[in-house]
Amino acid sequence: MNILMKLRKTIMFIVKFMIIAAMALGFMNIWYRFYGDFLYSWGSNFVVAFSYLLILVLFSELYGAFKIGVNRLHEVTYSLCLAAVFTNVIMYLELCLIARQLIDLLPYVWGFIYQIAIAVIGTTCANTIYFRLYPARRMIAVFADDEEGTAIIRKVSKIPDRFNIERGVSVNRKSVEEIKEIIDGFEAVLLCDIEKEKKSELLRYCYAKSKRTYVLPSSADVIIRNSDQIQIFDTPIMMCRNRGLRLEQELIKRAVDIFVSVVGIVITSPIMLVVALAIKLYDKGPVFFKQNRVTKDGKIFNVLKFRSMIVDADKDGAKKAENDDDRITPVGKIIRPFRIDELPQFFNILFGDMSLVGPRPERVENVYEYTQKYPDFNLRHRVKGGLTGYAQIYGKYNTTPEDKLKMDLIYIEQYSIFLDFKLILMTIKILFMKESTEGFDAKANAHLKAPDRKEETEK
Repeated sequence: MNILMKLRKTIMFIVKFMIIAAMALGFMNIWYRFYGDFLYSWGSNFVVAFSYLLILVLFSELYGAFKIGVNRLHEVTYSLCLAAVFTNVIMYLELCLIARQLIDLLPYVWGFIYQIAIAVIGTTCANTIYFRLYPARRMIAVFADDEEGTAIIRKVSKIPDRFNIERGVSVNRKSVEEIKEIIDGFEAVLLCDIEKEKKSELLRYCYAKSKRTYVLPSSADVIIRNSDQIQIFDTPIMMCRNRGLRLEQELIKRAVDIFVSVVGIVITSPIMLVVALAIKLYDKGPVFFKQNRVTKDGKIFNVLKFRSMIVDADKDGAKKAENDDDRITPVGKIIRPFRIDELPQFFNILFGDMSLVGPRPERVENVYEYTQKYPDFNLRHRVKGGLTGYAQIYGKYNTTPEDKLKMDLIYIEQYSIFLDFKLILMTIKILFMKESTEGFDAKANAHLKAPDRKEETEK
């Protein structure tokens, strides 16, 4: 068993390689059996096989299909199937070019069904192997606020195979020295948003004791994370440029926005016409929903969306959409999960109010409310609001404003044209993931389970 533990990474690499190889062999089998007439030479066959393998690996990496044990099993399986879809489409077009005609699609479909089976079986086996090699560590959560501690423990506990939180302790009820003694009995530590000095001391202690440590970053941590290290004689210094997007980046980003928005409007115009007609026929109310939102430098603009709720849904005051919200119309229940209600925002992008990728523009009232609670919230307005973005890809509709802020800052600090294209492709992935559109659960918010505080009553 000790030998296996030392070879864990090698074993997982071999498992992942076998899954990808099996899917590629499935494609090559279809290629040889049904498209043999289009083969020219052994060299061309090798090029086709290598191309398929390379593209499949790239899309698998992009969509997180290799994050076995990190992402949930259904997400890994879905990511691998999605990678196969894009790879097969690209290779089908390549084969058509080689054959100089549209080739029969049916064998391709059977090959894809085989690949789905390989993806399901392969990821399930790989997931099982991973958690045999990497059992969940016994973990303690250290927090300041009881409500925050409850929320993060509940969230992390949804992945019991990876995180095994056995205890929660508040820095407001235990001294740092007492917490250190408690930490000694655990294999890993989760440090939530606690006082900076206490977090630093506990982090140093965990480092000295070789304890795996998970840290909830602050806004400042996100900014520093992307700083450059420079050396002034014998003194290391972290340099934060804090310059936002460069001029050439803004020009390229705007050019991409114009091109994609025009293409998007043309391609989706039939869908938009059908949706507009359906909304009008349902209750004869307005087709579009307009709302003031905040974008770059605090500028306010009217965002366009297809109306997915009843007329005057906010007549009793603004209210966030919840699960099974009775204000959502039958048409809205269809268009909201697939983000079809967002399509009119291509016009916002074309007019320059928004960008294709960026922090999601919030309502004016929300910005005021969030800024009062999180003073750093306005930092996300250093770039234009976007149709999609980092927080939309990796978060959910009901992700907290603080977590959205941190993800938006990650996007701003790590910005590149390549990152924009990556997030655009990732958007396709989340369109069919129910979790990304999950509403606020009023019942869950009202009945929070308190963290284990048995040690705090022993004082």
